[in-house]
Amino acid sequence: MPLDMDDALQTFIIESRELLQQMEEALLQIELQPGNPELINAIFRAAHTIKGSAGLFGLDPIVAFTHVAESVLDRVRSHELALDGPLTALFLAVGDQLGGMIDRLARKVATDPEQEAAIAALVSRLEACLKGKRSEAASHPAPADTAAVPANSATSSPANTAPTLAVPPVPASAATRSAAHWHIALEFGPDVLRHGMDPISILRYLGTLGDIRTLIPHTDRVPALAALDAENCYLGFDLALESQADAALIDGAFDFIREDCRIGLLPPGADLAGCRAYVASQDDPAASLDLLLECGSLDPDTAVSLALPCALAEVEPAAAAETGAVLPTSSDITPPAPQPATPPASASRSASAEARPDSPRADNSEARLIRVDADKLDQLINLVGELIIAGAGANMVARAQHVPELIEATALLSRLVEDVRDSALNLRMVQIGATFNRFRRVVRDVSRELGKDIELEIHGGETELDKSVVEKIGDPLTHIVRNAMDHGIEAAEVRQAQGKPARGRLRLNAFHDSGSIVIEVSDDGRGLDKARILQKAVERGMVEAGASLSDSEIFSLVFEPGFSTAEQISKLSGRGVGMDVVKSNIEALRGSVELASTPGAGTTVRIRLPLTLAIIDGFMVGVAGAAYVVPLDMVVECIELPTALASGSGSPDYLNLRGNLLPFIRLRDLFEIAGPPPPRENVVVVQYAGQRAGLVVDRLQGELQTVIKPLGKVFSRIRGIGGSTILGNGEVALILDIPGLVGQLARLRRTLSSPATLAAAHGQ
Repeated sequence: MPLDMDDALQTFIIESRELLQQMEEALLQIELQPGNPELINAIFRAAHTIKGSAGLFGLDPIVAFTHVAESVLDRVRSHELALDGPLTALFLAVGDQLGGMIDRLARKVATDPEQEAAIAALVSRLEACLKGKRSEAASHPAPADTAAVPANSATSSPANTAPTLAVPPVPASAATRSAAHWHIALEFGPDVLRHGMDPISILRYLGTLGDIRTLIPHTDRVPALAALDAENCYLGFDLALESQADAALIDGAFDFIREDCRIGLLPPGADLAGCRAYVASQDDPAASLDLLLECGSLDPDTAVSLALPCALAEVEPAAAAETGAVLPTSSDITPPAPQPATPPASASRSASAEARPDSPRADNSEARLIRVDADKLDQLINLVGELIIAGAGANMVARAQHVPELIEATALLSRLVEDVRDSALNLRMVQIGATFNRFRRVVRDVSRELGKDIELEIHGGETELDKSVVEKIGDPLTHIVRNAMDHGIEAAEVRQAQGKPARGRLRLNAFHDSGSIVIEVSDDGRGLDKARILQKAVERGMVEAGASLSDSEIFSLVFEPGFSTAEQISKLSGRGVGMDVVKSNIEALRGSVELASTPGAGTTVRIRLPLTLAIIDGFMVGVAGAAYVVPLDMVVECIELPTALASGSGSPDYLNLRGNLLPFIRLRDLFEIAGPPPPRENVVVVQYAGQRAGLVVDRLQGELQTVIKPLGKVFSRIRGIGGSTILGNGEVALILDIPGLVGQLARLRRTLSSPATLAAAHGQ
C-alpha cells in the first residue's frame, strides 16, 4: 500500500529538524574553518533537501523561502560570495525561521502577519546578497553559452554524485542546437506509488523551479481495465521546463525517485554532442526525437542530423540532400557515459540520508535503521516492567513450593527477562553529544550579546543516558551555561589585566560514575565570591550572622529561591530566578547538583543523574516488617554492625571502617519504626558523589530487578524516599533516596573532625 500521507509528512517534519540542526552545526563550524568546502556543501545539502521534500508536499511557502536561501548558498559554493561572519549570522537566522515554519506546520498553525513580516525581511536580506553580486557580475558579463550550465555545478554539487545523465558543459564557441529550456523525460516505475511518491508532486515541484511550457503524457503502458492494478504506476511524460535554475537544482529534483524511474535531461542550449548523447540514452531514440520536436526542444534540422542508424531506412536520401544534412554513421555516435549505480531512495528516508555525508547508502546499510516513535518505546519499557514484576512473583511461588525443576525454570526466565530489560533500555539510550552540540549556538549568540570572546569545549559527548533524561536536562543546562557566561567569565580587557587569555573558555563534560552520569559545566572565570554570597545570605535572613559554614554549604545558598549577587539586572540574569528552578528540575530527575569554585580560576557546576528513570538493579533490605530498595550501583559492601554500636541511647552515629570514619544512619530511627531491633544488625555501605555512608538495617534480602514507580505529589517531599516499586508478592517497597541520605550524613561527617572524636572512633 502507498505510504500514508500523514505519516510521510511527520517523517518530513522530523527529518527537516535534523537537517536544520546539521545546518546550524556546520554554520558554527565554518566560523572556525572559513571556506571549508565540505561544510559549505553540507549547508547547501540541508537547504536543498528541505526544499525538495517540501515541494513534494506542496509546501510552497517553505519552498519559496528556501529557494532564495539556496540561491545564495549556490553562489557561495561557486566562490562568488564569501560565507563571512555577517552572512553566517544571516543563515543562522534563516535556519531559525525555517525551524519556526516547520514547527507551525507540525502544530497546524497558520503564519501570522508578524511572522510573515520576519520572513519577508529575511528574503529581502538574501535577495540583497544576490543583487549585490549580480551588479558586480554585470560589469564582467559571462558568455551566454557558459551561463546556461554553470561549470562547477556538475562537480561541486552533492546531488550530482550519481547524475542521471552525463551532460558535458557547453563550450563558448559551440553552436547551440537545443532550445532555451530544459527537456525532461520521465518514465515512472510500477512501484512508485507503493513507495509513497505521487507523480503529480514531481510536476508540482518542477513548477516551483520555473514554467512548464509543454507537457506530453505517456499512456502507452496503461493496460486494459481488466488487467489494471490500482497500486501500479503506468505513467510517464516529456516536458519543456523554462527555468533559471542550475543543473544541480534540476537534477536534485529527482533524488527521491531515481531508483524507480528512468530519467532523461537535456539542458538549455546543448550542443550537437550533448543532444546526441541524450537521444542515444533513450530506449526508443526515434520516438525520443519526435518528442523533442513536439516539445520544441530541437529544431528540425538538428533532429535530422541526429537520426540514428536504426532510423536511416525511414529517411529518404533525397530529403537529406534537400536539407543539406550529413547523416551520421554508427562511428559518429558517441555513446552516453556509463551511469554510476544510484542507491535506493524513498520519501521516508532520502532526506535524512542525503543530508548526512557519512550516511552509508552505498551498501544499503541504512535499510537496517528504522525510526521508532518514542511513545512505543515507553510502552515497551512499561510492559517489560510488568514482566519483571510477574517474573518475580513466579520465582517466589517456585521457591515456596520447593520444586527444583520449577525453581530452575523460573531462574532461566529471570535471566531472559533481564536480557530483555537491558535490550529495551538500550533502545532509549542516546549520546549526550547531540545535546552538547546545541550549546555551540547558545555560546556564540550570548557571547556576542555580552561583547565577550568565549570558546566552547566539549568532552564526553559519546556518553549515553536515557532519552527521557536528555530531553529534560536541556533547559537546566541552558540556564547554567548562560549564567556562567554572564557572571563567571570576565570581559577580555579584565582577563588580560589579570594575566589570563583574552578568550574565555567554557567546558562541557560528561562521564559515568558509580551507576550515574555526571555532567560538568566549567568556566575559567572569576569564580564565586564566598564572602559576598554569605553577606547576601545574612542580609536576606537565610543565615544567622556569625554562622560558620563550609564552602559547599555557602555555595549551595546560590540555589535558594530568590538568591542573587548580581549588581545589575540584565536580559540574561540578575533577578534571582532560575538557579532554584534548575535545582528542583534536576532533583525531579532523581539527580543532584553541586558547585565547586576557586577564586580567580573558575567555577564548576556538577550534575549527577541516573542513567535511566525506568528500571534499575536493586538491593533489598528489611527493617521490621517493611522492605526497602537501595540502587545496586551505589552499594559498596555489607558488614555487621559492631555490638558496641547497637541501638541505644548515647551510641555514636559513626564507626571505624578500616581506619576511616563512616557516618551511618539507622533506618529504624529515620522512619520512626517502633519495636526493638534484632540482636544482629547489618550496615549497607553506600557511595554517592565520592562520599560514603552506612545504612543500618535489620536484614539483607538480596538483589532484585526494580521497576521504579514515582511517588505522588503528596509524598514527593518525604525525606529519604526517592520512589517505590512493586514486589513479586504484590507488596510495595520504598526506594531509598541515597543522594539525599549521603548528603545528610556528609554534613555529619564534617563534625567528626575533632581530636576527641577521632580518638573515640579509633578506640572502638
